[in-house]
Parts: sequence; structure tokens; C-alpha cells
Amino acid sequence: MKIFFLVLINKLVTFLCKLIGKNGGQWPGHIIYDWLDKKALTYVKYPKYVIAVTGSAGKGSTCSLIKHTLDDAGYKVAFNETGDNGVLGVTTTILNHCKLNGHMDCDVLLLECDERHLKLIFTKNKPTHLVITNLTRDQPTRNGNPIIVLNDIKKIITADMELIINVDDPLVNRFKDIHHGKITTFGIAHISGDIKKPRLENVDFAYCPKCHKKLSYAYYHYGHLGLYSCKNNDFERGIPDFEASKVNLTKKELVIENTKINLDKNVIYAAYAATAAYTTLRTIGVSKESIAYALNKDTKEAKRGKSLEYKNHTITMLETKNENNLSYYQSCRYIKEQSGIKGVVLGFDYVSRRYKESDLSWLYDIDFELLNDDSIDKIFLIGRFKYDLATRLSYANIDPKKIILVKDTKELLNYLKEYKHQNIYTMVWTDVIKELKTMIKDEENEN
Repeated sequence: MKIFFLVLINKLVTFLCKLIGKNGGQWPGHIIYDWLDKKALTYVKYPKYVIAVTGSAGKGSTCSLIKHTLDDAGYKVAFNETGDNGVLGVTTTILNHCKLNGHMDCDVLLLECDERHLKLIFTKNKPTHLVITNLTRDQPTRNGNPIIVLNDIKKIITADMELIINVDDPLVNRFKDIHHGKITTFGIAHISGDIKKPRLENVDFAYCPKCHKKLSYAYYHYGHLGLYSCKNNDFERGIPDFEASKVNLTKKELVIENTKINLDKNVIYAAYAATAAYTTLRTIGVSKESIAYALNKDTKEAKRGKSLEYKNHTITMLETKNENNLSYYQSCRYIKEQSGIKGVVLGFDYVSRRYKESDLSWLYDIDFELLNDDSIDKIFLIGRFKYDLATRLSYANIDPKKIILVKDTKELLNYLKEYKHQNIYTMVWTDVIKELKTMIKDEENEN
């Protein structure tokens, strides 16, 4: 009887949120979890497949590809597609997909999960499949270091759960020694653009977890992900169960199990998302033909690379995650590799909305030296921390004449109007993106 009222309240609050134009992703879960019953999810009857995707980055993109393919294959999927991946957002999603008796009305429950919230989400009911994309330094004020995150993930693992792990990441590969149940592995073979040595001394995991000797790398994809082994033969990447080969980022394609898969973006994070999604789908019995058909017939635009047209400019908006140096690295690398002269917009008003601290030490882990390139002629800095960013860019030896400090979004728009080259790339806080879109739309309506 209790679950009846919890489901009813959750659905009602969600309806009211939608009625007043709100997202409703977390507020219903807040009422249920924080006010009424923290054990609400333990009363739910889950479907046959419960897939939880976690990791420092890439979980949202991976989930979107899994959802897209399962929909195409005829599965009924419950998914927290709003991106609310903490316990409140997950509670909202699960209860909204429940019948009033607490039984979920779906074939697959697919959840993007915050790494630190897994232990809050899965207290009793556990996922059948846990996908771990990577573990890197991410939000250090909240997470501390990746080992703390790894230990939190360990708390929910049971022997009957199948782990799907990225063995290119040596930290994630440690789960081979931790988990006593089934493990399926994935990774990416050597690709053009791999490096022999990191540009900065910011590798998150460099030593063998058994003998503690430094790992030897044949190459790095980025960060600490790549082909590694211990010189004492105690620890190595090994051969993944599913390995993406013939990865061509220019053509946006790769091959798994002799099957060509199209990518939604010409960057390595898109290749990892596709490989993780493919591996997960194969483990639950979806045929490679069905996966290829779904992913290749309709390549969805990556959320990280949405663009808009303005005054003969193409503005590409890269959703870059604060306090995550590898997220910034991939965006900076992407910008540098694009052809032609281009401008960059960089800035944020908040380090995080989760807490008030404004630690900026993570800026010095980011390879901003990649922006010290002849193809980048202007860097517009905006937001409350623009002077801190200017200081960091000075250490990257970027010509100060290229750097323009911008007061607000209105002034930024004026600069962009006068910018003489076509392509502009943004790495900014979401509020700036929203303001920019609104101002451009209003200007177009006036004309």
C-alpha cells in the first residue's frame, strides 16, 4: 500500500512541474526521498534488465546510444534522459515508470548514474549490468580522488552482477581483481593521434596496483587511457572482449566484430561511447546487425557538439565539464584539429552548483597549451573567473593580444558579430549558452 501512495505522489508532482513549465527531473524525487521515504526504491519490482552506466565522463552519451538502439529493436525502455543522475533524479524516473502496484512498466531500466550516488540508488535492488566508462579526476572538492570513487562503486557490486568495463583505463581495469562475477571488457585499438608521452604531468593512474612499479605505455589515447602493462607482468590491459578497430575520426566510423559503426562526432569520446554502448547491447542479446542498423541509419547529433548559425558564423557549443581536466582536454584537442582559422569562447560563473567552494587548481591540470596554435586567433574570456582563466592561459604562453576579456553575454555577442572568421567554438557554462541562444533568437525575431 505504501508504494501505491509514493508512486501516485511522484507522478502528481511531476505533472504539476510540467504544468508550470519546469523540468521536473529532481523535485518529485526530492519529495519522495528526502521528505517521505528513503527506502522508496526498495519497494519497486524491477524489470529483467537493469543497466546502470557510471563513470567520470561519457555516461550520458553512452546511455543515449543504448536507448536509441533498444527503442529501434522494440524494447520498452525507462531512462533518466533529463540527465538527473543522482538519487533524486533516479527516484523520479523509476517511480514515474511504475504502475501503482510498484511494478515497473518497461522491459529495460536504463540509468545514467553519478558514481558517488550508486550506493544511495542501489541499496537493495541491484543492477543486472553495471557499465563503467572511465575513472578520472573529476570534481575533486566533492570526490577527492579517483580511488575514493572506485571504493564507492565497489560497495554496490554483487557476484551476480555483470560488469562491463573499459580496460583502456587501468583504474577501471582493477575491477577484474575486485569482482567475482561475470565481466565483459571493451577498449579501442591504436588510432591516429595517439601519443607516446603525456604533454603534462597530470596522469591520474600511473602505477601497477600490485607491485606499485610504474606502468609502461605503448601509447596513450588521452589521459591515462591507452595500451599499458606492468614490467613485472603483474597487470596489463589485455585483449578486450569487444575492441573497436579501424577507428577513423575524420570519417566518423569504427569497426567492431567486423561491423562498421558510424559515430555522431569526429572525436574519441564518441568512439568510446559507441564502443561501450555496442558492448552493453551485445551482452543483453541484441544482434550486431540490429545495433549497426540502429546506429548507422540515424546518427544522432552529439549533445557536446551542437551548433547554431549567426551572422555568417557557425558557433559550435562544446559541453565541457568543469573540474574535469580530460573533458577540457578533449574539447581543446577537438578545436585545434578543426581546419581553418577559428575563435574560442571560454568561461564560467560557477565552478559547481553542488557546493560553494571555488577551487581552481584543476585549471592547471588542463592542457590549455593546445590552444596555443596559429589556427586560433582570438580567445574570448567571459564569466566571474575570466581573470583566473587569463592567468592560466598566460602560463600556456598564449599571445595576450589574442585574449579578449568580455564583460557579459551582450558584449560577447557584439564581439562575435565583428569576428571576421566563420568558425567559433565555445567552452562555457550552460547559462551563457542559454543567454546566447535567447539573444540570437530575439535578434532574429526583431529582423
